[in-house]
Amino acid sequence: MRVETRATADRPSPLPWARAAGHGEFPLETTIPRLVQGAAERFGELSALEDGETRFDFQGLADAGLGAARAFIAAGLRPGDRVGIWAPNIHEWVVAAIGLQSAGGVLVTLNTRMKGGEAAYILRKSGARFLCTLGDFLGTDYVAAIAGEDLPDLQKTIALRGTPPGAVSWEEFLAAGEAIEAGQAQAALEAVQPEDLSDLIFTSGTTGQPKGVMTAHGQNIRGFEAWTEVVGLREGDRYLIINPFFHSFGYKAGWLACLMRGATALPQLTFEIPEVLARIGRDRISVLPGPPTIYQSILSHPERGEHDLSHLRLAVTGAAPTPVELIRRMRDELGFETIITGYGLTECCGIVSMCRFDDDPETIATTSGRAIPGIEVKCIDEGGKEVARGEPGEVIVRGYNVMQGYFGDEAETRKTVDEEGWLHTGDVAEMDADGYLRITDRIKDMYIMGGLNCYPAEIEKAMYDSGLFTQVAVIGVPDERMGEVGMAFVVPSPESAASLTPESVIAWCRENMANYKVPRRVEIADALPANAMGKVTKFELRKQAAAS
Repeated sequence: MRVETRATADRPSPLPWARAAGHGEFPLETTIPRLVQGAAERFGELSALEDGETRFDFQGLADAGLGAARAFIAAGLRPGDRVGIWAPNIHEWVVAAIGLQSAGGVLVTLNTRMKGGEAAYILRKSGARFLCTLGDFLGTDYVAAIAGEDLPDLQKTIALRGTPPGAVSWEEFLAAGEAIEAGQAQAALEAVQPEDLSDLIFTSGTTGQPKGVMTAHGQNIRGFEAWTEVVGLREGDRYLIINPFFHSFGYKAGWLACLMRGATALPQLTFEIPEVLARIGRDRISVLPGPPTIYQSILSHPERGEHDLSHLRLAVTGAAPTPVELIRRMRDELGFETIITGYGLTECCGIVSMCRFDDDPETIATTSGRAIPGIEVKCIDEGGKEVARGEPGEVIVRGYNVMQGYFGDEAETRKTVDEEGWLHTGDVAEMDADGYLRITDRIKDMYIMGGLNCYPAEIEKAMYDSGLFTQVAVIGVPDERMGEVGMAFVVPSPESAASLTPESVIAWCRENMANYKVPRRVEIADALPANAMGKVTKFELRKQAAAS
């Protein structure tokens, strides 16, 4: 079936979050809190969320969410207040998110790999009044990590697990909510509108500082109604959510998608292959999305044959190049009936284009699919003119999925979304005659390590701030296991020139930034190649990296 040149047959409706006529086969609410309650009515006692010994059916999850809303209201949350969640994939994360959104709050997600200073920047920038976190996870005390940071807006820290100093426990927090009548919380829930912000997810760009992407309830629900329909998520599916909740893939394409279709969400705390293999059989997992590295790791694990993988049905991947042979092996050896790849970015609710279930392995492996219903996508040249099919151009997107803007940063918003509503992604792709995108480059130099976006400007700024270097440039280089990893080219400062080594640079980075941002290779130089304007020419560095 051919697809329109710049969009699917659906055009965006006058209300960008409104459903297209005839689209979807089940009732769908237009805010996340109402969706939770609608799911309780539709799926009732079916299993909604399983986390170890803790189990919620859909009605129980709705009740727990309303209880958390009462607690946030009792704590003084006002509609529009931002609430950070800095925690791994646990059931309390989901209940807290539903609760704060039901009370009219805006979810701010924080990467669990962040250091204290990185998390504090996001809390300050968003003006978060509340933070839900942990006292300890994998040796990191999150509450202690930000104890010395300047956070003028932060009024209360809630420990989802444990009782670290400086935080109120989750149990105590919920107990305080009993002073609020359930009817008051329900009224707050019903007051939330489709155009109200549901979340701020921070992403980085060329400025080197994270920017808060604002998206609304209605647009997220419409986007992931389309996502669940395309991938074929269905009632009774059991979805192992390996992707972190702080990312759109784990939050919106994860537990939120499960609520839409009556699937069971099973959070995975950490990605350990033996544990994942055991859970697939033990928990009868049928849905296992993730970046290609997850499937490659499973296929190469020596104990794979000892586990029952017969329930696997649906895989959704992307975020990195996917070999055709991997798609074939996922079908032949792991038993997936449906494998879908896609393309998205935080500024578009995390979703732009997707392959379809009946696409051949070559199409799934070599393209990022075509536009989701209601979205326009085209590729343009430097002058803004659409390029011919098969020619490379910058991907631009228009439709209900485009963000409301960057929080507190109108200038950056105007740079990214033009006056006609087109969002300029900074990614280069070729579009074929049927509207399928083949991503070929990244204008913004971003690289993807194991499914996680890495932004050189952000890493470079952190390294510059150390005082150890006079020049820093970071690029992504190919890696067999991770897809890409970072490589840093540095010129030492006079003070550090005598003692600086590649190992000491990596060690400093490990101490001061999230692990996935740490360059895996370092080259120390006397100077970096630059153009007439003094700007480092990264294409020369890529040549050097390839040669070495």
